[in-house]
Amino acid sequence: MATIEQDFAPAEPGLSQRLRRVFFGRTATIIATITVVIFIFVAAFAPWIAPHDPMAQSFIAINKPPSWDHWLGTDQFGRDVLSRMIWGSRNSLIFGFLSPVLAALIGGTLGVLSGYFGGILDRIVTRLVDMLLAFPELLLAILVAAALGGGFWNVVAVLTVAFTPGFARVARATTLSVRQEPYIEAAIAAGVRTPVIIMRHVVPNILAPIVVLMTLWAASSIRLEATLSFLGIGTQPPAPSWGNIIREGLANIFATSWPILAGGLAITIVVLAISIIGDQVRDELDPEIN
Repeated sequence: MATIEQDFAPAEPGLSQRLRRVFFGRTATIIATITVVIFIFVAAFAPWIAPHDPMAQSFIAINKPPSWDHWLGTDQFGRDVLSRMIWGSRNSLIFGFLSPVLAALIGGTLGVLSGYFGGILDRIVTRLVDMLLAFPELLLAILVAAALGGGFWNVVAVLTVAFTPGFARVARATTLSVRQEPYIEAAIAAGVRTPVIIMRHVVPNILAPIVVLMTLWAASSIRLEATLSFLGIGTQPPAPSWGNIIREGLANIFATSWPILAGGLAITIVVLAISIIGDQVRDELDPEIN
């Protein structure tokens, strides 16, 4: 009887079905997905969408209110705010998506090797991760940014270092669990090489929590980059990013508030949309993660 029930038991949903649930399962997720796609489209085609050169200054158009020629007005240097927002989306979104991917690759590799082999490697990685996790992400990012300075790749390195410990910890914990499974022990007994076991049996079974963290921390990465740029240690002017647009607008807030409003609204919308998608990914792929 048990065999018959098992034969007629519902099959586990496939990857394509899970992805449909993630992006089209709820109205809020559909709206969030469309929002993120629109921002990605704008960032990708910024040279053709931006109405003005984001670096061009005009001393006869300083602090202009919104008009048909400047939809979001101009800043204290006469630069078009909308164009700077469009070009700034490139930096903010690149940092938001690139840094978690790099952190997942580095931290995931360290965590898998640490959890699978154990021994002195596990102790070294664990102590290093514990030391980095002792610092809040923002404080750690500020310390690394102060040491490396501004610049595109330095900001990428800062955000990657800030997120790597979390990925390493999750990958190690999941690998320790998978390492005890009977199919891993059977593969070892059968003489399967260690790299093959890791790539074919361990990595596929730890991807779910890693993907969940990548999605959730993409929003945190955008917010953290904006914070660093606002503090003056992220993307350096005159290159636009949403954080330094707000920083520059703050110094000119009594003349025009449009740069602050535009930058803050863009960050809020994107971070909220990615967070909604991340929550859905978590619920679908790994509901045990808090």
